[in-house]
Amino acid sequence: MEEKLSNPAPLGLMGFGMTTVLLNLANAGLFPLGTMILAMGIFYGGLAQVIAGVMEFRKGNTFGSVAFTSYGLFWLSLVGLIVMGKMNLPENTGGAMIAYFIAWGFFTFFMFIGTLKLNRGLQFIFGSLTLLFWLLAIRDITGSAVVGKITGIEGIICGLSAVYLSVAEILNEVYGRTVLPICPVKK
Repeated sequence: MEEKLSNPAPLGLMGFGMTTVLLNLANAGLFPLGTMILAMGIFYGGLAQVIAGVMEFRKGNTFGSVAFTSYGLFWLSLVGLIVMGKMNLPENTGGAMIAYFIAWGFFTFFMFIGTLKLNRGLQFIFGSLTLLFWLLAIRDITGSAVVGKITGIEGIICGLSAVYLSVAEILNEVYGRTVLPICPVKK
């Protein structure tokens, strides 16, 4: 009897996408960073992606396992940095958050290179996420509200692209045909 495993990518993509959209609505200045975003960062952006990463590991998908587990842990660490910053612990001063965003930008850029063999949907997500991390660093370097607003808008676009790919993978599987294109790379 053959065991069939479901595709965990839509769960991870939706957790990433919805959480990214909500955080970047705050970055764009539409509402303040609050408990709703922190809770999404812990549970849907964080835990759901880690679970998706473990499921990708079980399926033998190294790219998916590393991506979902890493970005799930990114969300958990980001929430930890925000919450611990409010607990009278030493603040991240001098450029610590800038270094954090730049490091995540480089990691994401190298993951983007991995998407060049996959599909255009993932290429857009990882390309726009690389840009988002570097814009976050530039925002923190300059302190510019304009760069902050641009960063928020770009982050909303990045998050929505992940939501799209999640929905596309679900609907395409359910209907057994391409309902929403993901544009696979020709081998």
